[in-house]
Amino acid sequence: AFVGEGAALSPLHQQAVLVHGVSAQEGAAEGHVWLHEPRVIVTNPIADDPQKELERLNEAVEELRVGVDKMLEVSRNGDKEQLQVLEAYRMFANSKGWMRRMEEDIARGLSAEAAVEKEQSQARARMSQVQDAYLRERLSDLDDLSNRLLRILTGQGANTGAELPENPILIARNIGPGDLLEYGRSLRGIVLEEGSVGSHAAIVARALAIPLVVNAKRVTTEALNGDHIMVDGDQGVVHLRPDETVVGAFRDKIAMQAKAQERYASIRDKPAVTTDGQRINMVMNAGLMADLPSLDGSGAEGVGLFRTELQFLVRNQMPKRSELVALYKRVLDAAHGKPVVFRTLDIGSDKVLPYMKPTDEPNPALGWRAIRVGLDKPGVMRMQLQALLRSAEGRPLSIMFPFVAQFEEYRSARAEVEKTIERERILGHVLPADLKIGAMLETPSLAYAPQKFFDEVAFISIGGNDLKQFFFAADRENERVRRRYDTLNVSFLSFIERIVERCAISGTPLSFCGEDAGRPVEAVCLAAMGIRTLSMRPASIGPVKSLLLRVDLGELRKIISDARHRGDQAVRPAVMEYLRGL
Repeated sequence: AFVGEGAALSPLHQQAVLVHGVSAQEGAAEGHVWLHEPRVIVTNPIADDPQKELERLNEAVEELRVGVDKMLEVSRNGDKEQLQVLEAYRMFANSKGWMRRMEEDIARGLSAEAAVEKEQSQARARMSQVQDAYLRERLSDLDDLSNRLLRILTGQGANTGAELPENPILIARNIGPGDLLEYGRSLRGIVLEEGSVGSHAAIVARALAIPLVVNAKRVTTEALNGDHIMVDGDQGVVHLRPDETVVGAFRDKIAMQAKAQERYASIRDKPAVTTDGQRINMVMNAGLMADLPSLDGSGAEGVGLFRTELQFLVRNQMPKRSELVALYKRVLDAAHGKPVVFRTLDIGSDKVLPYMKPTDEPNPALGWRAIRVGLDKPGVMRMQLQALLRSAEGRPLSIMFPFVAQFEEYRSARAEVEKTIERERILGHVLPADLKIGAMLETPSLAYAPQKFFDEVAFISIGGNDLKQFFFAADRENERVRRRYDTLNVSFLSFIERIVERCAISGTPLSFCGEDAGRPVEAVCLAAMGIRTLSMRPASIGPVKSLLLRVDLGELRKIISDARHRGDQAVRPAVMEYLRGL
């Protein structure tokens, strides 16, 4: 690509490149690049007939404008915001300044393609300097127009006819959950130039246990189909066309992980009992049918969280009740009698349904989401509750409501369940043999709910990811602060201990669900504070169980208590010293 006035084309993409991004799903993968939207390669940067190139450019721009006009015509009666975006898009396509700059470059001897690519490079350079979100979005439109124009000029469409390479690692600017699910487990890894740790793609990647790095800047312009690539999902690092030294070190890491997995397989069927005789229940998180085979393979004792929103996110329209009944039934069948906790629809915040009009909120994580949407739009909640009740076919059923902030929300949601049960009884449908209705504790306020809440709720699951961000007022999507506060901070562990005590008074079953449940050091500390059920991704069960089998929770609790009394901010240093001595 061109980088400025008079610059030559960059060398062919042959040199090793190190790209730093953000870890969105752990794991390591080696393979070959598969571009979701392949880069257009300009093979003729110089032209000796400027008049002919001007004609080619004008014809291509006219075709582009016709295409944009057609998009506008199709969307004329659609969403107003979408229409405004397309109007701005057409404005750029008809920009005289944009056209003039490309014509001037052709007059200097560049081909039509090279002139478009140079304009695109300069627009990208401007985009990287702009702080204003609106202007950045408009420059992004210009970037997309340039891509479309390059495809018209070169004839290189999105479907190039190339075959998926061996061990494909997907590279894209961004990708939706539907597209990602179409690739499924054929992918070894995913690298996105944009995205976030809470994006739809991240949710699906976690469900499929595929290493994912997001915010990997310029990776789509550096990578070419078939390039050798290594993805370190643990560190958020991507090695493109790595040299032999990096390849050797990376393969050693993968071999060590494989050896550890063999060790974990040997303890798969062992209960997680600590050296002082404390039994920890190990369950897994899931969200797709593809997750369920991991139930036996990982040694999980059940599903502590089945995310029902993925089936809504990957569709272009609301799923039918009959489709949900069939899905939930297959999940229960695949569990072979092991308990499954279904979390009702958790949408809003970073999880926006394609067929629901997005709400413009200044802080979506604290906005209209999860149970708030369900109670305000009870039709969707009732449809999902009916599907869950019917899918049980007389078997035990556990339903959990997300993002409950106060006792009254739980009561209102439970009342909806009771009304739905009564309707199902009147219709003659078989009801679950045992129905448990629980709540996710993700807001600090719920920890201080009246004791009657703890008496009435069937079970509580601490949603660690949200609870931690709200406890520290640190947005987990913000790279500047999301790693600033430690789970092993004394104040957070003391808060967890308080929740454990309140549940113990009423005998309410309590679990911890979230990324920290799957991190061995954090997991054993949560167990030391009194958590007896941990829910995590299947791949984490082995490492967590391995450490639990070697620790004395009584000793660990004393170490944590001593660190608190000393006034330590976090107990991690003291805990790590103890664990190194095992």
